[in-house]
Amino acid sequence: MKHTLKKQEKSQVELTIVITKEEYEPYLQEAAKRIADKVDIKGFRKGKAPYEKVEKEVGEMRIYQEALETLIQKTYPEALKKENLDVIGMPQVDVETLVPGNDIVYKAIVALLPKVKIADLTKIKVEKKPKPVEDEKVIETIDALRGMRASEVVTDKAATKEDKLIIDMLMSIDNVPVEGGQAKDYQVYLGEKHYIPGFNDQLLGAKKGEEKIFSLDFPKDHYQKMLAGKSVGFSVQIKEVFERTLPELNDAFAKEIGQDNVDALKKIIRSNMEHEALHKAEEKAEIEILETLVEKSSFDDIPKVLSDHEKQKMFYELTRDLEKNGVTLEQYLQDIKKTEKDLLEDFTTQAEKRAKAALLSRHIAKEQEITATKDAIDKEISMLEETYKDNAGYLENLKRKEVRETIATQLQNKAVMKYLKEQILGSADHTCDAPPKK
Repeated sequence: MKHTLKKQEKSQVELTIVITKEEYEPYLQEAAKRIADKVDIKGFRKGKAPYEKVEKEVGEMRIYQEALETLIQKTYPEALKKENLDVIGMPQVDVETLVPGNDIVYKAIVALLPKVKIADLTKIKVEKKPKPVEDEKVIETIDALRGMRASEVVTDKAATKEDKLIIDMLMSIDNVPVEGGQAKDYQVYLGEKHYIPGFNDQLLGAKKGEEKIFSLDFPKDHYQKMLAGKSVGFSVQIKEVFERTLPELNDAFAKEIGQDNVDALKKIIRSNMEHEALHKAEEKAEIEILETLVEKSSFDDIPKVLSDHEKQKMFYELTRDLEKNGVTLEQYLQDIKKTEKDLLEDFTTQAEKRAKAALLSRHIAKEQEITATKDAIDKEISMLEETYKDNAGYLENLKRKEVRETIATQLQNKAVMKYLKEQILGSADHTCDAPPKK
């Protein structure tokens, strides 16, 4: 086998590989046997027909085509090894010559793993700052618990901020109904924050049978792009008003929640909120660490295959979030007046940053000998099997080799982040299953 190497843009190379007839002849024999196992050839049992009979039955080119994939799987890695290339992703293969009796020639374009120069970790300054838990937030949480145990009675009185409404609602923009903006028997708790700022305020004082007509400006970052930043009209029919009476905040109520008294209830709620604040601060610090490292480290050109992979992941994440909110991709694209191609193009900058972050993690893992152990992977899979024990399709998916590799990568990335936090924050996240080797 001969090959030539040609460098291309964006950290890609083109390998031209030539396989002589003497080299590929054994692969033709094996290919003919595989075809004979699948094709009925008169006078012979499955798999027993000689090469000449198989060739006569299916044609010489069919045998060559059958052999080709095996040939590429054998010769392509050999060429990589001889050139000492560290590649990423699958190659783009173009067969140039596949003529019986002649050399087989194909080209393989593949992305090289970009070289990374990691910034000096001692010069990366990131702080983990949990947000203090205010007394007011503790009381709000307790009030929410009281609200879950409130008694409700239908009333003809005007609604107060403690009450609940049952409404029918119609949303419109410039007097045109919003698609999906209708709701029947929609429950509104006036004491809770609504996802549309100001909505509850418009309904205070409402009575059964009344109609409320008003407009509200949607937040610019609203998940429904067709509504984000726009003035939306509301027509609301009040169907019922429920007067809600919250239980008194006393030791008896605390015992219903599983605490000895009100002070113990406040203490456990504050502790839980502080833990949540610490978790959010941890997540924020991790994001800042990666963003700072990406900014201060240097990279070779990022191959298109890497950025395209991240674009597809971002696209999947977006469609999943839209589905959770009852919005179709088609509706979303129509709202923002873009095509799927436009959307992927918009992801370019962020996708490249994400690709660089993944490269950094991989490079640090190799440098620090950080790996996800077999035990850690098995433990993670066991947890997933228990969580999804009633989902046969998911359990079957867990058996796939590529799923196990994905889990290994996720565990390795967690361990890399643990290492980075130890170096930059001076503390570790002790939940990691794959600690770095020292």
